[in-house]
Amino acid sequence: MQKYSVITPVYNRPDEVRELLESLTRQTYKNFEVIIVEDGSTLKCEEVCRSFEKQLDISYFYKPNSGQGFSRNYGFERASGDYFVQLDSDAIIPERYFEIVDNYLSTHWLDAYGGPDAAHESFTDTQKAINYAMTSVFTTGGIRGKKNNAGGQFHPRSFNFGISRKVWEVTQGYTMTRMAEDIEFSIRIIDKGFKVGLIEEAFIYHKRRTDFGQFYKQLHFFGRGRINLSRMFPSELKLVHFFPMLFTLACLSIPIQYLLSFISSFFYGTFILSIMITILYILLIFIDSTIKNKSVKVGFLSIIACFIQLFAYGIGFMQEKLKGA
Repeated sequence: MQKYSVITPVYNRPDEVRELLESLTRQTYKNFEVIIVEDGSTLKCEEVCRSFEKQLDISYFYKPNSGQGFSRNYGFERASGDYFVQLDSDAIIPERYFEIVDNYLSTHWLDAYGGPDAAHESFTDTQKAINYAMTSVFTTGGIRGKKNNAGGQFHPRSFNFGISRKVWEVTQGYTMTRMAEDIEFSIRIIDKGFKVGLIEEAFIYHKRRTDFGQFYKQLHFFGRGRINLSRMFPSELKLVHFFPMLFTLACLSIPIQYLLSFISSFFYGTFILSIMITILYILLIFIDSTIKNKSVKVGFLSIIACFIQLFAYGIGFMQEKLKGA
């Protein structure tokens, strides 16, 4: 019976940590500890953690701010489990999560695994729309949480990412603390010859960001991170990663096409075509999200979320690319 160590870095999110810990108290599999690493927060969650001491095997640590990657390393160093499970502080964990993981690993061993994320019924409409944008075939190509990642090896992501103690001992964890640090870690684990895969049933409910402003900042950072990663691993920059940039440039070109349409019928034709394609794209997002979320409001919000995701990622992608040019 394996012991799992939950490693969660947190920065100014005591309320989210409370929800995470509450969900962990309901686990059907009980052999795990929880390590909360407060990464230099001014709004601490120490009291929240203490309130769960009778329900969970929990340890709280406070350290100066160093970013998520190095804070996870800090937690790894202090973990006593056989297997380390990284969960984000803005997550709610289904009751059978550890039962599912342990059953899978006992029959299909993985040195490192990742799991998908989903929207919980308690999430706000904005959070559901953001979840749709992050998982939709119309934005990410539907590859997030799939075994094949952009046509290549599956790379676990840090919001739901497990590693064996041996992986930690060999790799010594994260060498980067931000800017696609989890993908870089996944690549090194694979390069070391460890067996890595997706446990599809081991999903979590991931809140991500609570408003569109925060969502924009996060995705802008993701776009920059992809280029930063490509400087170390050029082969990891796939054609699909250019889509947000191309989408952004195409949308920004529409006003220019409109102005040029006054001097050329060719540009008038391209302007009308661009408008029609954009309208069709919006309708597909609205219909698909409305059906999946069973909400017209979430369908409308999903349009906003999808455009924010693509623009933010695309702009961050271009800025970081130009920065290194």
